[in-house]
Amino acid sequence: MKKTTNKLSKPLNRQMSDVAFVRICILPVIILLIVINIFPLFYSLILSFSEYSARKTISPDFIGNANYKALLTDPAVWIRFITTAKYVVMSVAGEMILGFGIALLLQEKFRGRGVLQTLLVLPMTMSPVIVGLMWKLFMDPNWGMFNYLLGLGRIDWAQDPNINIYAIVIADIWMWTPFVMLLSIAGLSAVPKSLYEAAEIDRASWWFKFTRITLPMVSPLLMIALIFRVMEAFKVFDVPMGISGTGSSAPPLIAMKLYKDTFLTWKTGYGSALGYIVLLI
Repeated sequence: MKKTTNKLSKPLNRQMSDVAFVRICILPVIILLIVINIFPLFYSLILSFSEYSARKTISPDFIGNANYKALLTDPAVWIRFITTAKYVVMSVAGEMILGFGIALLLQEKFRGRGVLQTLLVLPMTMSPVIVGLMWKLFMDPNWGMFNYLLGLGRIDWAQDPNINIYAIVIADIWMWTPFVMLLSIAGLSAVPKSLYEAAEIDRASWWFKFTRITLPMVSPLLMIALIFRVMEAFKVFDVPMGISGTGSSAPPLIAMKLYKDTFLTWKTGYGSALGYIVLLI
């Protein structure tokens, strides 16, 4: 009996030692994640209730919800929120329509379809800052090709504060339409062919097949794309910085104000409060 118990306890002890070894290996990663992500998150929450500048050596001075009250009663902040909302609507709507439309076209079999699909995905693989700088050069009023191809005059898309928001929308649509396209292709390829065959037998119209078969089957993935793009577009910073910089001509987006308050004017507590408002939204 003792021999049997010893034989059973050996694999159990070995399994427990393996689990302990795995936990020891994972522990440094967990500590690193806490230091990099969780600690700054909670520390910035404390700073959002304080008057503090990271450039000064003075300790944070607790002021309650004064930063939040100042932000929510500042008309300039609301203007930036409204401008950001307009930007999100324009860019995400363009990406959803173009991405889904291109995916529908790529469902047709033609020569070079795989190569074309690969080329269409390339913008999504680029760094957002590089995309912004590239479109800034492309829209340059002196020697950029954008105005020339559209037959426009010397329009400074990047530095004109009245229209640079549209330049950012165009660049964002160009970059992220492939993301919607890929999710749409995945959804379209999962639609059973038998549904279309049954619709053909019933002589259903193209519109009927699109609204009753295609769209309902692809809508879950389209919803994922919509949620992801709205979240990302609302906090966009890289592309606007690449196109217009962070000076006086920068577009009035909420992420640009967050950057200016935190890293240019060094109002760290004020910027932290704005960051948490954006996070909650």
